[in-house]
Amino acid sequence: MHEPVLVEHVVSLLQPHRGGVYVDCTAGAGGHSDALLTAGAGRVIALDRDERALAASRERLSRFAAQIELVHADYRDLADVLRARGIDAVDGVVADLGVSSMQLDEAERGFSFRQDGPLDMRMDRSRGLTAAEMIQSADERTLADVIYRFGEERRARRVASAIVRALQERPLTRTAELAAIVRRAVGAGRWQRIDPATRTFQALRIWVNHELDGLDAFIVSAVAALRGRGRLAVIAFHSLEDRIVKQTLFRLAGRAAGREDVDGGRQEPPAVALLTRKPVVPDETEIRLNPRARSARLRAVEKVA
Repeated sequence: MHEPVLVEHVVSLLQPHRGGVYVDCTAGAGGHSDALLTAGAGRVIALDRDERALAASRERLSRFAAQIELVHADYRDLADVLRARGIDAVDGVVADLGVSSMQLDEAERGFSFRQDGPLDMRMDRSRGLTAAEMIQSADERTLADVIYRFGEERRARRVASAIVRALQERPLTRTAELAAIVRRAVGAGRWQRIDPATRTFQALRIWVNHELDGLDAFIVSAVAALRGRGRLAVIAFHSLEDRIVKQTLFRLAGRAAGREDVDGGRQEPPAVALLTRKPVVPDETEIRLNPRARSARLRAVEKVA
């Protein structure tokens, strides 16, 4: 069973209670929803854009069938999902961002270079272009920008050039092919802590799934969906995500302290109190049991206005 990350901290921060309504914006295999319902949540609405993840959640949460609703939707559609159900406010929201262990473990999804598979990378396989299709249609400058911006790869230009040269000979359709090209371009010295293909694969995954697009707006909408003293918990897995989460939550907290108008006066934004001034990180025991947790950063706030 795929275990959720920082689950005890999420439950402690959200404080689920009988009769409370909560949203798990990234259901995955259902771990956080399971924990919230077990801790006493009255109802959980669980979203995921991956239909296979929803199937896994449905199986895991079958004993909570009367209390759980699973919805095929992007977490950024939170406001629309609640509006469609006539829900004005909820007591808590959790969002576990990024790719799940379940997706990484399935070679046919194309997220990981550790097993050869089709170069797909879509979290929602019912829509959008695959990574192979996006790479094929992009020029070298675009690829370099994506790899540098989303992967923070210093050798982005060299990697992009190598990919474009390979594409001139044949389409790239497999993860192993792409990983080999990237490793040769970056240089696979023994001193490296991570596989040289890691940053490029991260960049392409973020690009394919538009992972950073609208993340700040989602956080504002999630806080807006909370009733007074409701709580939001967000788990990020890389610095780009965590930076957006931190900056947005601190801006909202700054408004609560009377220091800032977040939206420039266009619309009154919600205000929050920080529950985690520094991110909560997994301890060594959790990392040993669940290596995916290593880079997790949990931040949480409470709505105050």
